[in-house]
Amino acid sequence: MTKPPLGFVPEPLLLPLSAVLPSRKTPEGLVTSRKFKQIIASIEAVGLIEPLSVGKPDRSGQHILLDGHTRLVALKQLGFEQVPCLVATDDESYTYNNRVNRLSSIQEHLMIRRAVERGVTPERLAKALDVDISHIIKKLNLLDGICPEAAELLRDQTFSANLGAALRKMKPTRQVECVELMVSANNITVAYAQALVAATPSNMLVGEVKPKRMTGVSADQMAKMEREMGNLQEQFKLAEQSYGQDILNLVLAKGYLAKLMANEAILRQLTKKHPDVLNEFDSIVRMVTLDK
Repeated sequence: MTKPPLGFVPEPLLLPLSAVLPSRKTPEGLVTSRKFKQIIASIEAVGLIEPLSVGKPDRSGQHILLDGHTRLVALKQLGFEQVPCLVATDDESYTYNNRVNRLSSIQEHLMIRRAVERGVTPERLAKALDVDISHIIKKLNLLDGICPEAAELLRDQTFSANLGAALRKMKPTRQVECVELMVSANNITVAYAQALVAATPSNMLVGEVKPKRMTGVSADQMAKMEREMGNLQEQFKLAEQSYGQDILNLVLAKGYLAKLMANEAILRQLTKKHPDVLNEFDSIVRMVTLDK
């Protein structure tokens, strides 16, 4: 069985920057953007991690740049004379960045922890990423105090490093309940987590023995908010359980009603005898998406 051809030459080729020709114009404001400054800081701290992607050389030995335009500008600004490049074996302008999957917050946490375990200091990571050291520390300690079940629910999600501070105030059972609610509602934010903490009974909070107090909210109002939040969670779970079946029924009903509306005799009867029902049927049939 023959192996499929490789898209790039396996070993990077060291090329002079003058032999790499950009295939598009540098966007205005690039050198002042945060992304560009992060790339500059990363190259200064740890060097170029990802080689540039270039096409085959032309007759004059020039290579057209396929991927890495921002890195090329950064290397020129830093005074580099040569750069490692992956040479494409065909003329297709496919690049890995076109198919990149963004890291989830927990994946980023694990990568930072692994780097620290291998001897990279948080200070060096902060410098390489051009962020404050406190940001690295928060990501490093992201899962401290978070139960494994809640962490598993957040595994593929992207969220603020400050979310853990809110979740750590709650006991494991309550953490799971709140994370399930946030994921289902597609609202994994610190503000939402803090609201859930405020609506959590005192016996479900870590180290909380006295009733919680919030400025401008009385004890009775707090108790009412806790009860309402509990009822809301129960109703949300019930709706979530029947959501799939409800959507299926709606799809089937839409198809069936579309056939009914195509029947001229039925359409005349509905128009004459039941115009209100006809309007409802028509709105269902004309529905473009199930979100409406």
